[in-house]
Amino acid sequence: MASFRYGICNETFQDWPLDKALELAKRVGYTGWEVAPFMLADDARSITPQQRSDYRSQVEAAGFEVIGLHWLLAKTEGFYLTTDNAEVRKATTEYFCELARLCKDLGGKVMVLGSPQQRNVPEGASMEQAYEFAAEVLRGVVPALEENGVRIALEPLGHEEGNFMNTQAQGRQLREMIGSEHVGLHLDVKAMSDETEDIAGLIRENADLMLHFHANDPNRQGPGMGDVDFAPIFEALGAVDYQGWVSVEVFDYAPGVETLVTESMRNMLAAQA
Repeated sequence: MASFRYGICNETFQDWPLDKALELAKRVGYTGWEVAPFMLADDARSITPQQRSDYRSQVEAAGFEVIGLHWLLAKTEGFYLTTDNAEVRKATTEYFCELARLCKDLGGKVMVLGSPQQRNVPEGASMEQAYEFAAEVLRGVVPALEENGVRIALEPLGHEEGNFMNTQAQGRQLREMIGSEHVGLHLDVKAMSDETEDIAGLIRENADLMLHFHANDPNRQGPGMGDVDFAPIFEALGAVDYQGWVSVEVFDYAPGVETLVTESMRNMLAAQA
C-alpha cells in the first residue's frame, strides 16, 4: 500500500493559538503545515524577517514541515491576475515575488494559486485576453521562483467559484503559456468534482504536472465527510506514485475544529484500508 504524507491548512484552526493547533494536528497524525498568509498578516510585505523566522521555528519544533502557501491573494487589495490594467498586473507580479520569498523564509516549496476573487475574467475582456494577462503576470514571477526554490501550483476551480481556469485542461493550457518547470498543477477534490471526468482519471491524466493535492469534499468539509468516495482517489494517487503532500483544506467550519481535523485523518486512512 502506498504511503502518503498528510498536511493540513492553518486556517482550519481559525483563532486557536499556534501551539494548540500544532499539538492537535501532530497528535492526529499530520506532519505538514500549509500556510494561508492572511493568518499571519493581511499583507505579506508587513511580515518581518524575525516574525518569519519565529513562525518557522515554532512549526518545525513541533515536528512539522512547512509545505508552502495557499490563498495567496486572500484579504489583499490592489492585485488581480487577469486585469487589463498593466499597473495592477505589475503590482500583482511583484506581490507574488514577495510571496515566493515568504514561502522560502517559512521553509515552504510550493505556492497554490487559487484566489478566485482575483482572477475572474473582467467584464469586457475575452477569455483569450484573460489567459494572456495571467500568463504575463506569472512569467514575471518565474525568476523569483527560481531564486527561492519555490514552485507555483495552478489551481483549477469549479464553476461555482468563478469563470477562469475551471478545468485541469485549462490549467495545463495556462502552464504551457508560462513555459516554466517552476509552474505546475494543483489538484483539489472539491474542484475536480465539478468536472465531467471522474477524479481518479483526472489524477492519472495530470500526474506529470501535479505538484500538490488538497483533500476535501464538495460540501466544503473534510475528506470523507461528504459523498465523495476517497478509496479510488487514494488508489489513483498510489498508482501514479504521487510523492507530494495530501493536504486537508476545508471551508465549512461548522463541525468544529477538533471534528474536522480528526475525522478527516480517520476517513483518509479508512479509505486506504
